[in-house]
Amino acid sequence: MRRRWLIGLAGLVLVWLALVLGWIWQGADSAPDARADIALVLGAAVDDDEPSPVFAARIDHAIALWNEGRVKRILFTGGRAQGDRLGEAQAARLRAVAAGVPDTAILTEEASRTTMENLVFAQPGNLGHTGGSVLLVTDPLHMRRALTMARDLGYDAQPEPTPLTRYRSLAAKVPFALRELWLIHLYWLIGE
Repeated sequence: MRRRWLIGLAGLVLVWLALVLGWIWQGADSAPDARADIALVLGAAVDDDEPSPVFAARIDHAIALWNEGRVKRILFTGGRAQGDRLGEAQAARLRAVAAGVPDTAILTEEASRTTMENLVFAQPGNLGHTGGSVLLVTDPLHMRRALTMARDLGYDAQPEPTPLTRYRSLAAKVPFALRELWLIHLYWLIGE
């Protein structure tokens, strides 16, 4: 009897994990006409002073949103890792300015190291902006957790996943998705 109960419980856990993994894998679709006050770009790695390919895709998507007139400003997040010459937000700003976005249309948050810190430190009032609506820019597999956190923090946020992701092969996607599966449960359990 006890063994059947444990098998049943294990089955329920596996079904739950599969459903959540499917939810993450599906991602959150953007609305092609969505407009907002700010494109909030979540940080990612910088290699010395160059955005990693993953971060470059996020930055370039935010630049496209600004060029299309879908956002009024871009807010880049992310601090500097040990050994890098530039922080994430600084590197993103340089790339956006080089692409023609005026410096006056860019805000930066330069202290965060995690997704939660990106969102907390970028909240209205912390950086001199008054808030408003947000298009949240990150990778498709990262979007579910990031959007959940943003909305829990009170952001008026809509998803705007990057149309191109560096995680193209199954060998790259599966570990990233499993990491997100772990991290969303960690967030749900302890809020981090």
